[in-house]
Amino acid sequence: MNTRLAVVGAGWAGMAAAVAAADAGADVTVFEATRALGGRARALPALRPDGLPLTLDNGQHILIGAYSQSLALMQRVGVDLDQALLSLPLALPYPDGSGLRMPAWAARWPAPFDALAAITRARGWSWGERLSLVRASLGWQRSGFACTPSLTVAQLCAGLPARVVDGLIEPLCVSALNLPGAQASAQVFLNVMRDALFGAGHAGLRASNLLLPRTDLSALMPEAAAQWLRTHHPGTARLRTGERVLGLRPQGDAWQLHTLESTDSFDRVIWATAAGTAAQAMAHAASHAGDAGATGNARRLGAWSRDAAALRFTAITTVYAWAPGARLAAPMLALPADPDARRAPAQFVFDRGRINPHDATTQGVLAFVVSASEGERDALQAAVLQQAADQLGLNNLRAIQTVVEKRATFACTPGLQRPAAAIAPGLWAAGDYVEGPYPATLEGAVRSGLAAGLAV
Repeated sequence: MNTRLAVVGAGWAGMAAAVAAADAGADVTVFEATRALGGRARALPALRPDGLPLTLDNGQHILIGAYSQSLALMQRVGVDLDQALLSLPLALPYPDGSGLRMPAWAARWPAPFDALAAITRARGWSWGERLSLVRASLGWQRSGFACTPSLTVAQLCAGLPARVVDGLIEPLCVSALNLPGAQASAQVFLNVMRDALFGAGHAGLRASNLLLPRTDLSALMPEAAAQWLRTHHPGTARLRTGERVLGLRPQGDAWQLHTLESTDSFDRVIWATAAGTAAQAMAHAASHAGDAGATGNARRLGAWSRDAAALRFTAITTVYAWAPGARLAAPMLALPADPDARRAPAQFVFDRGRINPHDATTQGVLAFVVSASEGERDALQAAVLQQAADQLGLNNLRAIQTVVEKRATFACTPGLQRPAAAIAPGLWAAGDYVEGPYPATLEGAVRSGLAAGLAV
C-alpha cells in the first residue's frame, strides 16, 4: 500500500514536494486554502487604466541560471524554458547607461571569467574600482565562499570603493536578501554569489543569466505541476483547492488533518504554508499532542513552532504602472538611490512589454520593485510614480495596482537560526524560510519542497 501523504499549501514548495513524492510512489493529497496556486508567487488579475484586462503577479520576481532545481522541475512538469523565460546575460544597467553589462564576446567564456569580464567592463567605474571588485570576487572564491557567521554584507565589503558598493553590492544584496547590506547575512550573500558567478547553469543557461518570466508565476510552475500530477498520477495524486486545513493532530504513528469538509488520516504530512501560519498550526498541534499524552511530539512541535515564530520579516512592494508607449532602454533597469529613500524608494524597474513583446496587454506596463519597503501603500505608490518622472522622464504613468507583501521574506540576518525541515516523526516543513543555504527565493522554496518530498 502506498504511503498516504498530505501536502498543506500549493505554493512553489508544496507543489515541488507533491511532484517529488508522487514520483517516488506516495499517494498524495494537496490542500490549498485559496483557489489560486503559487502562494506568495502567484498570478494576479488586474485591469489597465484603459480598461484592458491583464494578468500580473503578486510581486515581480526574477530567476537566475544557477537556480538549477527550479529550472529542472519546470522542465519535468512540461514547461518550455525558452518560451516561459526571457534569458539575459548578466547585467545591471542604470538609466544613464552606467552599470554592469556582459560583453557579447564574454558570454561564451566559462564561469567565472564571463562575470569577471562583465565587472571589468562596468561603465562609470574607474579601473581601480573595477579591479577592486575582481580581487574581492577571487578572494571570496579562494576562501570557499565562507566567512564568519556574524558578518554582515557591509562588513564583508568594507574594503570596496563606495561607488562599487552603492552601484552593485547594495542593489544585489537588497534584491537577493531583501535587506540592506548593513543588516544582511554575509554568508548567505556569498552562497548566492558562489552559485551565480562561479556555479554551473542549467539546460544550456549560464549560472549568471537573468531569467525574467514571460508568463504569470502561477503558470510558470505550480499550475504546470498540478496538470502534470493529474496526467501522470491520476489515481494517486489529487488537489483540493479552496479547502483550508484547520487542525493537525498526531494519531498514533499517523497524522489527522481537519478541514470544514472532512477529517482525514495520513501516514505523512508536509506542511508547506507561510512561516507564520505554520508556527500557529504547530503550536495548536503541540497542545493536542500534550492532551493525548504524546509528550515527545508535543515537545518537538512546540520547539519548532517557537523557532518559526521567532523569524522576523521584511516587506516588498511592487508598483505596476502603465502609459501608452511607455518603454525602457532594457527589459530591466536598476534605479539610482537617493539619500532620502522616501523620495526614490524603488531599486529596480521591469518593462513587461519588452519581456513579453507578443502579449498586447503587457505593452506600456512597468513594474517597479521596492525591496525592504517601509511605509504605507499609497505613499509608496505616489513616491514611485514621481521617481519614474524624475529618473526615467515618464511623466504620464498611471498606477494599475500596487502590491505590498508585508511578510514577503524572512529577515536573513547574520547567524540566523532557521526552523528545521523535520518537525516530528512523519511531519516535515517546506518553504523558503526552512533551514538551507539560500535566502527567501523561489529556488529556496523549490529545494525545500523537493527535499521534503523525497524524505517521505
